[in-house]
Amino acid sequence: MISHRQGNAQRISALDERAEALHLKPDMGIADARAMHPSIDIVEADPEADRRLLEGLADWCDRYTPLVALDSIDGLFLDVTGCTHLFGGERAMLDEILSRFFHQGFDVRAGLAGTPGAAWAAARFCGDRIVVSGEEEALLAPLPLAALRIAPETRTSLESVGLRTAGAVMAAPRAPLARRFGALLLQRLDQALGRLDEAISPRLPVAPLSVERHLAEPVTLTEEIERLVGMLATTLKTDLERRGEGARTLALLLFRVDGAVSRIALGTSRPMREPLLIRKLFHERLAALEQHIDAGYGFDLVRLSVLAVAAFDTQQTDLTGEAVDDGADIALFADRIRARLGEGAVLQPVPVESHLPERAVAIVPFSEAPRRTTPPKKPDRMQAPMTIFPPERPIRLFRAPEPIDVPATEMPEGPPLHFRWRRALYRVTRAEGPERIAAEWWREAPGDPAASTRDYFRIEDADGRRYWLYRQGLYGGVSQIPPRWFMHGVFA
Repeated sequence: MISHRQGNAQRISALDERAEALHLKPDMGIADARAMHPSIDIVEADPEADRRLLEGLADWCDRYTPLVALDSIDGLFLDVTGCTHLFGGERAMLDEILSRFFHQGFDVRAGLAGTPGAAWAAARFCGDRIVVSGEEEALLAPLPLAALRIAPETRTSLESVGLRTAGAVMAAPRAPLARRFGALLLQRLDQALGRLDEAISPRLPVAPLSVERHLAEPVTLTEEIERLVGMLATTLKTDLERRGEGARTLALLLFRVDGAVSRIALGTSRPMREPLLIRKLFHERLAALEQHIDAGYGFDLVRLSVLAVAAFDTQQTDLTGEAVDDGADIALFADRIRARLGEGAVLQPVPVESHLPERAVAIVPFSEAPRRTTPPKKPDRMQAPMTIFPPERPIRLFRAPEPIDVPATEMPEGPPLHFRWRRALYRVTRAEGPERIAAEWWREAPGDPAASTRDYFRIEDADGRRYWLYRQGLYGGVSQIPPRWFMHGVFA
């Protein structure tokens, strides 16, 4: 027996068959129940655990249809439209579901109908029943008002005027019912009878493409799963080619015999549909998750789904017929590393519109980095040739500039003669600069724009080591604060 707290009292929330045989009822106080039967066993309800269990059962029901929705705290909606023939018909499918749940240790009631409302009523008040289309009214007529999925207050009000069954409500005039009990009553009635459509919102997004393989003998080895992935990816390739698309996000679902489901997802940096490449990615992913995937008694259903797609651009081929793509190998390498170590394992710098060097580049995951979709523009031959040499930059740029001590300079705006950095003194032998870099106007220091100005110098010390340092601020600025010096990077 399960109990829950309601207000200041502990009440019964669920009963098993033995407790029902003792004439105990839901919502009865625990004190009254113990007074009647002192030896009863009572367990405190755990709503979060119940929710996880129901979600696990919903995952398992994905083997029958991807359209699975939660119904309150103890039910599931399955939209099996177009799926029943895969299991031998409606009766065979319903029997299989009930049998599998029974062997997993669950007491389940199921109903199958053309509307969610009629299926809900059949499951909760008729047990195992299939309602033929057009027989919804005959099903609901003898059932209590609770079969209409209306609030307890509405049921009490209906019973107070003598309407105690769904058939009595259907026989009553609609206009007075709507005025007195609200439009929701008629809406629920019309939904159950099929006069109004009622959509089921699946708890998980439905994959645009999906292929699966039912196995007569469950598999447990990783090598067998990888072989099945290759077979399923071959089937997916045909559908992707017909749509002119490639997969960007893939999910592998492994349905265990005892009801547990393992979901393994991975992303690709480029649209992909080659079965061998997809198998390689899942090889890395399965190797990384090998310790976390419990095969138990084996997987009897394997499904490969495409969760996200993108347009697949045809690659130009060379004279041998092979596609020419300089970045394909790098993309595949990055995808395999990410599949094994996670999305943050491979990062790529991308340019950012900022004058300041430490802000001019951002580090983003490889899959989010922009890709060039057109070849680089060639210079116009009619224009006069012009060569522009970009300013030299250090091979190592510090994440944040480090302050240094500069005791003397040749002139107020010139390079330092020597400086102290990380407790070591360096004597300057050569210097180039300055190269002035200023922050964007909206990032300038308030009251003194010169405080945001940087004069960069390329410095070489007596041992031949080269540094990139700068002076922030100008001498004689508005703030009268002397300029500061920073080390920003080192050359090779």
